Amino acid sequence: MEKLMFSREVPVRYQAQVVVVGGGPSGFCAAVAAARIGASVLLIEEGGFAGGMATRGLVGPFMTSYDSSGETMIIRGLFDELVRRMEARGGAIHPAKVRAGTPFTSWIVLGHDHVTPFEPECLKLVMDEMLTEAGIQVLYHTRFVEPIVEEGTVRQIVIDSKAGLAAVQGEVFIDCTGDADLAYRAGVPCEKGNEALGLIQPASLFFRMGNVQLKPLQADIDAHRDQFYRKDGVNYRSLHWRVSEAREHGDWPLKRVSIGMFRSVKEDEWFINTSRVMGVDATDNESLTRGEMEGRRQVQIIFDFFRKYVPGCADARLLCSGSTLGIRESRHIRGLYRLTVDDLLDGRVPEDAICLASNSVDVHGRFGPLSNEYVAIRNGRWYGIPYRSLVPEGFDNLLVAGRAVSAESDAAGAIRVMPPSMAMGQAAGVAAALAAQGKKPVHSIDVPALQEHLRAQGAYLDL
Repeated sequence: MEKLMFSREVPVRYQAQVVVVGGGPSGFCAAVAAARIGASVLLIEEGGFAGGMATRGLVGPFMTSYDSSGETMIIRGLFDELVRRMEARGGAIHPAKVRAGTPFTSWIVLGHDHVTPFEPECLKLVMDEMLTEAGIQVLYHTRFVEPIVEEGTVRQIVIDSKAGLAAVQGEVFIDCTGDADLAYRAGVPCEKGNEALGLIQPASLFFRMGNVQLKPLQADIDAHRDQFYRKDGVNYRSLHWRVSEAREHGDWPLKRVSIGMFRSVKEDEWFINTSRVMGVDATDNESLTRGEMEGRRQVQIIFDFFRKYVPGCADARLLCSGSTLGIRESRHIRGLYRLTVDDLLDGRVPEDAICLASNSVDVHGRFGPLSNEYVAIRNGRWYGIPYRSLVPEGFDNLLVAGRAVSAESDAAGAIRVMPPSMAMGQAAGVAAALAAQGKKPVHSIDVPALQEHLRAQGAYLDL
């Protein structure tokens, strides 16, 4: 491959104690949490709004924020505040009011109690308000390019926007890109997907559908509820009988057997999570391009299926598809601790836990596009995510939050969903602010003090 040497001076245009790269669920919470304990914060986001997968990707609802018994809300803090503020605007239903086995959960029971329906447009607005109220400098339409690293310290990062290249000076940096872009380019060791098996979980392109008539749809589900089953690693759930009918008539070429559809805040609007795009590498633009095109092709097939075969959907409207693929997995950093599947399933809560969660281990596509492995906690009501999993090896002023934290591929299949990602982001924000204010490396901060600050911000940490 021919190479080109490119070098130029760029102005140091921005400076903050805490610099957050990526404005998705974890990055939003990291920025707000750091600002609320007095740090100056700069948030960099390549899109035109915050929310990431929840807004650009249309991934919804938020998965459970409760313990495995469904009794206690264990992910609170900024997540709970965000939901309540949306609910006050009519843009969300609090998870306390949503139970498993209903249209809000695609009639799924295991692991789906107390999900949170929300409206992406409302989420964008509320996130903007909370960022503004916290005094955060937000740069939308701004892309991270490269870090400047010296002896385990990120000194600056280079960014790109319509204004051109510029540099950002920071004391602590938080990588909330989802793909560990900052950490990887800084030299943090990473693995991609499940390297032992050579697999990455498949992507999905969500879409939203309106003008659905709930009563005939619900009647069809009720008439077939006793036909939900699992066989050979494949779930036969919502509308699998309709999918079989469409396949028999030549209208279903996809390697999927049932439909994931989740009622939104409005009765006639639904999130559809059914497409499956195999082999997408979210760190490669050529792979992403192929994935986006294939996702849109599948969306049209699925929507046409709804209109033709599903009761209550003959006059349904395709409202929009995600403006980006829903990515389940890409890079996992090597941190001070690698979270394991046994940690989660055995309900282990380490001393440095910065949040509790109960989300099930959810692995898609290990045995092909039809397969889905879903394993719930086998001991206790929750597990803890350790602060050490947010701290990359060999760096003094870098943290990672969200799906790219240090975890086994299968363990990441549980904590990658948005409520725990928000809780990790909140913890990373507080930790970064404490490190910057105390002039300490991120691996040397007082973890009990971090936990107390999180409790003060509303986090549930029953250790």
